[in-house]
Amino acid sequence: MSKDYYKILGVSREASDDEIKKAYRKLAHQHHPDKKGGNESKFKEINEAYQVLSNKEKRAQYDKFGSAFEGQHGFGGAYSGGGFSGFGFNPADFQAGGFSGFGGGDFGDIFETIFEQFGGGRNSSSRARRQASERGADMETEETITLEEAFRGVFKTLRFKTNVLCGKCGGLGYDKSKGTSACNKCGGKGETRSEHRTFFGNFAQVVECADCGGSGKKPNSVCAACGGKGRTAEVKEVSFSVAPGAENGQVIKIKDGGEAGERGAPSGDLYVRIRVKSHSDFTRKKDDLFFKKEIKISDALLQKKITVRGLGGEEFDFSIPEGFDLSELIQLKGKGMPKFGSSSRGDMYVELSIKTPKKLSKSAKERLELLVDEGIDI
Repeated sequence: MSKDYYKILGVSREASDDEIKKAYRKLAHQHHPDKKGGNESKFKEINEAYQVLSNKEKRAQYDKFGSAFEGQHGFGGAYSGGGFSGFGFNPADFQAGGFSGFGGGDFGDIFETIFEQFGGGRNSSSRARRQASERGADMETEETITLEEAFRGVFKTLRFKTNVLCGKCGGLGYDKSKGTSACNKCGGKGETRSEHRTFFGNFAQVVECADCGGSGKKPNSVCAACGGKGRTAEVKEVSFSVAPGAENGQVIKIKDGGEAGERGAPSGDLYVRIRVKSHSDFTRKKDDLFFKKEIKISDALLQKKITVRGLGGEEFDFSIPEGFDLSELIQLKGKGMPKFGSSSRGDMYVELSIKTPKKLSKSAKERLELLVDEGIDI
């Protein structure tokens, strides 16, 4: 029985190409089998109708002979349960509410996405040339420093094995003095062209030339040291500075510090994650430092000057104020860690603890008892 493709798409026989396209898109979204309430049989029928009516030649034949000619002309069954014929994707690629990867936009965008699955597309030429010389990989490592190094800043040097620029050819991959010639396979274009049949019709596919890697040129003399890659595996040395105030977990980016690119392409970057060791005397919280100081009870009572040594080696003096609660902390403003990227500093907090004498003489005890009798709470 002849199928009425116009009725399937809900358009008149005089419908324009744009009207047919819009009707198809609407129905494809509505009946997609992966969408709730979708209908796989209906979706297949819609695709079959669109395949015919969107092609001027096939539409003319259909208008004249009906769908009876479809088996002889080989364009029926645009959709099958296993995927679209001639394509490398599944109907599941069309997500409910929009075409996944296609964005539901103009079909020109859909076609370009399809070409990209084959390796081509409207911008395949520039893409192929970019791929011809691949950028080096980014790398990541960790470097452990002391709290003192984080306080004053430090200069570090890392050594690790990776791909570096070939010393013999300077990263070109070939003997510069002997030059290059145009690739015979692509004629110097860096890309080759072929055609693919799809249910949308026949489309040209432009791909990177396999012989020259998309460069359009082939060296007359490949570098023997790197085999034409422009890089060799060696130990790389990278030096960098850790600024004062660096925190635990901070990441420093070193541009071009990673793997060398192929045939003169840019190097990758190196990311160094800083780990700051714990300190035996100081505890760090952001930009503040915390320090424990043991004092004698007489120092507190007589408000004697107390000296503490900071993380950078400098000394700070302070006295305990009258009525001070030893459970509180002494705050020394601006004596903590340098604030990263700033000239200011955090604070230092001193936690005091009383050291009692191991033994008191009889006379010392008597004097203390007199102080207690006078109302001094010790």
